Amino acid sequence: MSTSSVQAGRLSPAVITELPEFIAGHRRLFVVTGAGCSTDSGIPDYRDSDGQWKRTPPVTYQAFMGEQATRQRYWARSLLGWPRFGQARPNATHHALAALEADGRIELLLTQNVDCLHQQAGSHTVIDLHGRLDQVRCMGCEARSSRALLQQRLLDANPGWETLQAGIAPDGDADLEADFSSFNVPTCEVCGGVLKPDVVFFGENVPRERVAAVHEHLQRSDAVLVVGSSLMVYSGFRFVDAAAKAGLPIAAVNLGRTRADALLSLKVQMPCAQALAFLLDGAKTQ
Repeated sequence: MSTSSVQAGRLSPAVITELPEFIAGHRRLFVVTGAGCSTDSGIPDYRDSDGQWKRTPPVTYQAFMGEQATRQRYWARSLLGWPRFGQARPNATHHALAALEADGRIELLLTQNVDCLHQQAGSHTVIDLHGRLDQVRCMGCEARSSRALLQQRLLDANPGWETLQAGIAPDGDADLEADFSSFNVPTCEVCGGVLKPDVVFFGENVPRERVAAVHEHLQRSDAVLVVGSSLMVYSGFRFVDAAAKAGLPIAAVNLGRTRADALLSLKVQMPCAQALAFLLDGAKTQ
C-alpha cells in the first residue's frame, strides 16, 4: 500500500500523481463517503484519527423504540440541532465528487452520511446507506413526512426550548443535558404511532433491498474510492471488504486510521477537499 500525507504544508506525491492516476485509470468508480466529507460544511464527525469515538455514541434503535425517555431526549436535542444541520450547504468535497460524476466516472456514490449534501451539490447516482435526516418515518403505518414540518410541531408543543444553548452534534441533534421529562414528543398525525428520523440507527439493520442494490452497483464497478470515512461501522465496511475479495483496487482519502487499511492499494491522509481539489480544477478548465 502506498500511504501519503501532508508534510510541511506541501502537497504529497500521492496527491500530485498517485491519486489523480488512480481516479483517471478507472471508469466505473464505486465511491464510499463518510462524515469527513461534511466537516467543512459545519457538521461534526464522529471519530478521532485513531477511529475512536469523540463523544458518547449515538442513540441505539433499541433504546429509541423501547424508552419514552430516550425519545424525549433525542427530539429535544434534535429541536435545537436541526436548524443548523438543515441549513448546512455542500463544500468543495461534495462539488468535486459531483464533478467526477458529471465526467461519467462514478458507478455509484454510496454515502454513510444522512445530510443529503451530495445531492445538493449535483450528484445523482447516490444511495443513502443510512437514510436521510430530512425525512421522518412513522414506525406504525410507515407514513413519511418532512423533518421541517415536524420541527414546527416540536416548537409548538414545547415553547421556550428553542432558547436553550447547545452545540451541534453529528446526527443533527445537539449537545444538551437537561431535564427532558416534560418534553412533549409529537406522534404520527395519521395513526398516532412513534415518529423516528428516516435513518438507520445503531443496532438497526440497513433495509435488505438497499443492500442488494449497492451490491449490484459494486459488481459493475472497477475500483473503490473511500472519501472521509474510517469505515469502522460494518454496514459500510462490508462493501469495501467485498470489493477486496473481488480483486478491485481500493484507494482511501481519510485523516487517520481506517478499518480497511490492510485492504488499500493507496491511502492519502489529508483533508478531503484538499486531496480532491484537482477534480474541480479540471472542471474549471474544461
